[in-house]
Amino acid sequence: MNLDVLDLRNFYYRTQLGRVAQKAVRDRVLALWPAEPGEIAGQTVVGFGFAVPLLRPYLEPARRVIGLMPAGQGVMPWPAGLPNVSVLCEEHRWPLETGMADRLVMLHGLETSDHPQALMEEAWRVLGPGGRALFIVPNRAGLWAPRDSTPFGAGRPYTLGQLDGQARRAGFVPERHAAALYIPPSHRRFWLRTAPMWERMGQRVSGMLAAGVVLLEVSKQVHAPRRPGLGEAVRRPLRVLEGSPRPSAEPA
Repeated sequence: MNLDVLDLRNFYYRTQLGRVAQKAVRDRVLALWPAEPGEIAGQTVVGFGFAVPLLRPYLEPARRVIGLMPAGQGVMPWPAGLPNVSVLCEEHRWPLETGMADRLVMLHGLETSDHPQALMEEAWRVLGPGGRALFIVPNRAGLWAPRDSTPFGAGRPYTLGQLDGQARRAGFVPERHAAALYIPPSHRRFWLRTAPMWERMGQRVSGMLAAGVVLLEVSKQVHAPRRPGLGEAVRRPLRVLEGSPRPSAEPA
């Protein structure tokens, strides 16, 4: 059950709560992946679901930025005022070559997917060897998941353990985790005005207990294939010694 792209756009760009949520999550992404030329230059950054609010800092330093939006959700042109980089795609068949992406951000994609494991496997296919992905999902123990008045109340919320296990089954190697969205999903002015303070306090005190979202960074590690029969070939005697006289057991 995908969210509607118009609802997502209205929440993130036309409500104060959405803008506060966007900044809180994006700040955590940037803490993990700084948008600096030395970190991201020459790389292809891909977002899936509705990840475009998190991708704007990478537009300038990255080699290429692509925003994939699932067909069930719909697509909108992005970024505003610049050449469009958003693409409509099937959830499990992305129009990208295998190993094309260096970084992948998934927001509002996994929890609403009807086939989350297949989606994870497609993400693994598109990511290049040594590449990194960041999965962002509603926290099952947080304050945002039970409220369906925001996009974080849709689909299946996750615990960190559930997200970690699903990533491992798809072949990913978990690297780091984080959390964000410590204010309640409220439009009241007090919470919106003091959101930065609650984010700082949440990072120091409560860990993931009250966070609205969980972030899991994973990597794609591909081991070099072993050639069949190589061990047998190595164990054979060297042909250069064939025809040589055998050493005598008696002393010379």
